Amino acid sequence: MQPKEASMGSNDIPFLNTGIWNGKLFLSGWNTAGKAHEILEPATGSVLTRVGMATPEDAAEAAKRARAAQAAWAALPYEQRAAIFRKAAVIIERESDGMTQWIVRETGCIPPKAGVELHMAVGILNEAAAMVTQPSGLVLPSDGGRISLARRVPHGVVGVISPFNFPLILSIRAVAPALAAGNTVVLKPDPHTPITGGYLIARVFEEAGLPKDCLQVLPGGADVGQAMCADPNIAMISFTGSTGAGRSVGEQAGRTLKKVTLELGGKNRLVILDDADVDLAASCAAWGCYLHQGQICMTTGVILVHEKIAAKVTELLAGKASHLPVGDPATQQVALGPLINERQRDRVHGIVQDSIKQGAKLAAGGTYEGNFYKPTVLTGVKPGMRCFEEEVFGPVASVVSFSSEDEAVELANRTEYGLSLGVISASTSRALALAARIPTGLLHINDQTVADEPHIPFGGRGSSGNGGRHGGPANWEEFTQWQWVTIKDSAPRYPF
Repeated sequence: MQPKEASMGSNDIPFLNTGIWNGKLFLSGWNTAGKAHEILEPATGSVLTRVGMATPEDAAEAAKRARAAQAAWAALPYEQRAAIFRKAAVIIERESDGMTQWIVRETGCIPPKAGVELHMAVGILNEAAAMVTQPSGLVLPSDGGRISLARRVPHGVVGVISPFNFPLILSIRAVAPALAAGNTVVLKPDPHTPITGGYLIARVFEEAGLPKDCLQVLPGGADVGQAMCADPNIAMISFTGSTGAGRSVGEQAGRTLKKVTLELGGKNRLVILDDADVDLAASCAAWGCYLHQGQICMTTGVILVHEKIAAKVTELLAGKASHLPVGDPATQQVALGPLINERQRDRVHGIVQDSIKQGAKLAAGGTYEGNFYKPTVLTGVKPGMRCFEEEVFGPVASVVSFSSEDEAVELANRTEYGLSLGVISASTSRALALAARIPTGLLHINDQTVADEPHIPFGGRGSSGNGGRHGGPANWEEFTQWQWVTIKDSAPRYPF
């Protein structure tokens, strides 16, 4: 069964009619690709749809066309550009039922998670509409009868490479502000999720009136990403994905001196102090560990809990894990759906089994059927164990006890990552003081590690990213560059 086709658009073709993209790329419009790629539903293994699979040659053509279209797009009156983003937001709201089905079926998520993606996408588009009327420069002090300005100008063409876990958000959060800043975009969604990470966005902007060639969408493999990194027509790469892939992207893009924003993995810490409410702490831990099967860069990777309450928190967490229903979110009311594929399932299970061999104790879960992995709790976790060191990207809670705040800080800092940190305590000042000793890009006091909003600067440090940010004021920093401008009434005469 295919996801239902959504309501009729202005051209009397169902908005999400699979025939629009069947075997095609969005390269200067919908065009048949040389090779087709089947998209499999993680929950059932059935074929959802077919798309075109891009080649490096397609990437070169897309970049060339995007560069040719950029100047006219940047010169379009700002109210016309803002109207496109506002209309795009309305289209997503109108087509949300059909889009929800695609997100659930293609990513394996529960419907509320799909709702979060759609809500965020609407917010991001409205933020992009607002960008075009925001101040884009400064008047600088100057002597000698001249005007001195610093203004933000677009890079040109921005290449966006996005992952499979939150594909709509993690694509549109770069696509929309990049366009709003006057750039054109070449988007490579993950080949597991090209519809929700790419073609839905293409359809939305197509109907919203975005001029031709301002957005190209090319599902493809690593070779297409490499071609984008090397292409001289692409001035910036915005990459979201694993730390290993991000290092490769940064190295390749660096050879052509491109600007690169890398939003990478995380091994996020949730610190629970001895004065915390154990029921609330266990609830936060379960949500942070198990939301979307743990396939989130912000997932709570390690739970650091004071030894006085560790046993109780672990007991409550294991109870929650044992009762959370797992199944096909398209046909059942469940809390967790499938992992994205068998390879990821086997990797998660390997980390769990290796950690048990290294001395961790299994308190819940640790089994699977198909791509459905049971919510898992590991206790007695120590540094050096795989579940302590590696980003699992699965529904695995790793519980580590500590005896003092100094030990909690030392354990929290034993990681190369620095994306998100949560601290739970009855004392806000105590939690803030402890958090100040742990480097992190995102900090949540009395909450777990998974959170995002359209207007906030999102990103990590260390192996979680290169300091770049997406969202809010950070969009101006990432998707434009400073240009100094001086203006004199007439040219001066110099001694030469």
